[in-house]
Amino acid sequence: MQKAQNPIIFADVPDISILRVGKNYYMSSTTMHMSPGVPIMKSTDLVNWKLIGYCYDTLNKVGVDAMNLDNGQNTYGRGSWASSIRYHKGTYYVSTFAQTTGKTYIYTTKDIEKGPWKAIEFKPMMHDHSLVFDDDGKVYMLYGGGKLRLAELKEDLSGVKEGTDRVVIENATLPTTKEGARGGLPAEGSQVFKVGDKFYLFNISWPPGGQRSVIIHRADKITGPWEGKIGLQDKGVAQGGLIDTPDGRWFAYLFQDYGAVGRIPYLVPVKWVDGWPMMGDENGKVPMLLDLPAGKGLIPGIVASDEFTRKKGALRLPLVWQWNHNPVNDLWSVSARKGYLRLTTGRVDTNFLQVRNTLTQRTIGPVSSGVTSIDVSNMKDGDFAGITLLQRNYGILGVKVEGDNKSLLMINASDNKPVTAATVPLQQNVIYLKATCDFTNKKDVANFFYSLDGKTWTSIGTTLKMAYTIPHFMGYRYGLFNYATKHMGGFADFDYFRIENK
Repeated sequence: MQKAQNPIIFADVPDISILRVGKNYYMSSTTMHMSPGVPIMKSTDLVNWKLIGYCYDTLNKVGVDAMNLDNGQNTYGRGSWASSIRYHKGTYYVSTFAQTTGKTYIYTTKDIEKGPWKAIEFKPMMHDHSLVFDDDGKVYMLYGGGKLRLAELKEDLSGVKEGTDRVVIENATLPTTKEGARGGLPAEGSQVFKVGDKFYLFNISWPPGGQRSVIIHRADKITGPWEGKIGLQDKGVAQGGLIDTPDGRWFAYLFQDYGAVGRIPYLVPVKWVDGWPMMGDENGKVPMLLDLPAGKGLIPGIVASDEFTRKKGALRLPLVWQWNHNPVNDLWSVSARKGYLRLTTGRVDTNFLQVRNTLTQRTIGPVSSGVTSIDVSNMKDGDFAGITLLQRNYGILGVKVEGDNKSLLMINASDNKPVTAATVPLQQNVIYLKATCDFTNKKDVANFFYSLDGKTWTSIGTTLKMAYTIPHFMGYRYGLFNYATKHMGGFADFDYFRIENK
């Protein structure tokens, strides 16, 4: 049998939380400022995953300028963060928190594959929390960084029970960092599991001068006392938790920071020794091969091509797509022109990172490309539409309309400053655009190409040096965009988006 390889997913799927119900595994992860948010994936073998839904369409659409890219505000790198997925007495729970709103959210459903999800929200924001259903019926959140706290929730989960919030681990970072040491990142990313009669708590830390590490604490009661030790220090693979298989095997699911493609998931085998989960191979290292079925690729489960044709009853947008921030729904359509995505301008913008209705999906490694075809005949003077690789240091290839003239522009923002690297006059209304990414060994370079006939491709502009920047906190994404710099109401029609892992 061919074996699965690490990383399990060569794409940005950070802060994963995994649950098994029967023979099915469900995973939630982080997409922060994207809409819809809190993606849910399904697998039957821990290796091959596909998107099945989201917990919310928009996060606080009303009255939060940053979520809507209004008034010069944005919420890059914020939005909703690490989630906790649980199943309890026939109900699925996914809880998360949002820096943008300062709130904690709990989403519930009886049917995780079809929904709908109901939302509960309350203050305060409980950073990197883990939702815990104890055997006595009480429900807790364990949260924080370095100094970890435990709060009991009200029975209806509508908030914290007064007087229950307390510190349970004074310094969770101690197993990797000596008391008083300066620098590094304190233990965070809490995930709690009950195995047998003990609780196990997983955290990530980054000791000064060291590498990202897994810390494990255990206790007989959720309230402690907790004892801790180092769980794994290899390849910077860390943050996650435990999952078992129906036949009784155990794995840890974790992620590795892998440059511009983002934070990519790994699976690590676990053996139980003296009541502790021991991670890795016989040398305590992360193996690159796993005794699990081979991966079949990320297309179409996690990314996918889209011809923008829609059968009756189909989703308007497949789940692989997410908008950059909350969309303006009356300015996009897949029905106005059959077989096309239409993006219409609704205001004037000057900063590309503030442009609304940029439609995105993940890039994937080690190499991938995205191709689109655009009809630009209905764009207005000042409009700019095309394909992007989106992060703070973005790259763009698009059509700019100036008076009666059209031209192709490649813009390179490698140094966080957009530079027009190439301009080519355009004499036709349909143009083909391509972006290619190479994440091999963290090479992190991208190039852009155009074609007048969809067959012969010409390189344009300069190589984009991609970088994972903390302000955006996300792997690069392919994006389709159209925005106005002078007049509103013009539109661009995208015929398709095709992604390939070559």
